[in-house]
Amino acid sequence: MSKRYDLIVFDWDGTVMDSTAVIAGSIQAACRDLGLPVPADETARHVIGLGLDQALHHAVPELTEAMRPDLVARYRYHFLSQDAAIPLFDGARETIAELHEAGYWLGVATGKNSNGLNRALDSSGLKGYFHATRTADRTLSKPNPAMLLELMDELGTSAERTLMVGDTTHDLQMAQNAKVDAVAMAHGAHPPEQLRELEPLALVDDFAGLRKWFKANA
Repeated sequence: MSKRYDLIVFDWDGTVMDSTAVIAGSIQAACRDLGLPVPADETARHVIGLGLDQALHHAVPELTEAMRPDLVARYRYHFLSQDAAIPLFDGARETIAELHEAGYWLGVATGKNSNGLNRALDSSGLKGYFHATRTADRTLSKPNPAMLLELMDELGTSAERTLMVGDTTHDLQMAQNAKVDAVAMAHGAHPPEQLRELEPLALVDDFAGLRKWFKANA
């Protein structure tokens, strides 16, 4: 059977790596450190996937430009103290390895910065499987389509032959803006009902469900 897609692009946090709770908790802890209003869990989770500056401004509307460097520093302190211990989701490694072996181009489009993604790729042992990546410090943040457009251009693929896999509405909106198909993962930062509203091709619970969907549809 011929392949439906040439390029599969994964979000990272909340999609491949089970980091949602650590990121949300680090945002909240950073706010406590500085005496800023602490965002609720839902708010802290909702901004995951955006670039860090954008995420902090959304999560903490009271944030002033003068306080931004301190909040970024405190967030990084709390996140990096746990970074090395964050696991991949069950089945992520096997799924990505299978897709690589099957000949797909694989990419990452993430709100992380380049250093953070490189650390995660190295520590997880997945670096060799991905052909290209885009991070929020290298191009425009989601839901702008720039990450996907640049990955498609770099790897010589079209929107019709590209699939986005993500766990947030930011991922799905980016895919829509790039005119790219998308599959949503329900195990991440945004609740399934919000993901369904954006009408992805499928909403799967985990990597077992994603592998099953790939075999039938990709």
